[in-house]
Amino acid sequence: MHKKVLVLAALLAVSIAPAAIAADTIKVDVIKNPYGGSRNTPELSTNPDYIHAGGLERLIGEWGGELIRPVQDVRLRPDQEKNYGEWNRMAIANANFADIVREGLQDDMITVGLEANCNDLLGMLAGLKYDSDGNARKVGLVFYDSHGDFNVPETTLSGMLGGMPVAIAAGHALHNIRKTTGLIEPLPMSHIMWGGVRDLDPLEADRFREHEVRQVSVEDIRQISANFRRQFDAMAADVDVVYVHVDMDVLEPDEVPGHGLAVPNGPSSKALAAAISVMFENPKTVALGIASTPSFNADPDGRSRQAALNLIEGAIKGAQAR
Repeated sequence: MHKKVLVLAALLAVSIAPAAIAADTIKVDVIKNPYGGSRNTPELSTNPDYIHAGGLERLIGEWGGELIRPVQDVRLRPDQEKNYGEWNRMAIANANFADIVREGLQDDMITVGLEANCNDLLGMLAGLKYDSDGNARKVGLVFYDSHGDFNVPETTLSGMLGGMPVAIAAGHALHNIRKTTGLIEPLPMSHIMWGGVRDLDPLEADRFREHEVRQVSVEDIRQISANFRRQFDAMAADVDVVYVHVDMDVLEPDEVPGHGLAVPNGPSSKALAAAISVMFENPKTVALGIASTPSFNADPDGRSRQAALNLIEGAIKGAQAR
């Protein structure tokens, strides 16, 4: 009798295993946006293709994810190609990005954006904010970057658009760019959280103090501290969905060789992946963006790409733990 019970239990385990595995599978949508709006550089970045070429589809399956459709590419339509101006063309491409995000949205799914640089967060935010009928949701932004990207034209030292996208998303500057991307309503400051910032321009630092920004330190990320959980939970409680955006220069420079804006004393990709996992355990966290990954010639041994892949794996593992 004892042997029969064991055999029956084994048969039952085999019969239910496929269903258990299927229940843990996370639906994933991957979108590449190579338009960064930078001047005096090629318009289309190779950064998104570089991450994709690391066997991303296969890895997503190994991590417990399932692509809902082939990896999508953002491009300007032929009629849009007639437009000029790097910033304007980037904004139009981001509107297309938003459309693709919106088309793929499903329940119990995460969207992964492989993005040229941080300017592309505007398209992801616009895609998450409005459904196909134009109904708005409250979107939270978690912004991991060694820089604040909170400058406005009056405060910037470099003049780089890449130092302004969070300020643009918050409605503090360059309103035409924001509206062209489709983000008609700016994000309230209470719906934005910074992580890992350690290099601010002087007047940008004044803006951080003026607006009393919500932020967590590198050490908070490494330890997944009580402050980290408190700040994230407070922000997430006030929104409908959360987008986690990572500029790869937030990481320790050894993990992003070739990145021209790396800053010492960042978290490792494994530590940040663990923090991302915690955030994706919350069902409101629905999207991850990876921006500014050094690629090809700048990353000869593949460390930057592996770091980016670690972060995507962290998001999927977190969603599995819900």
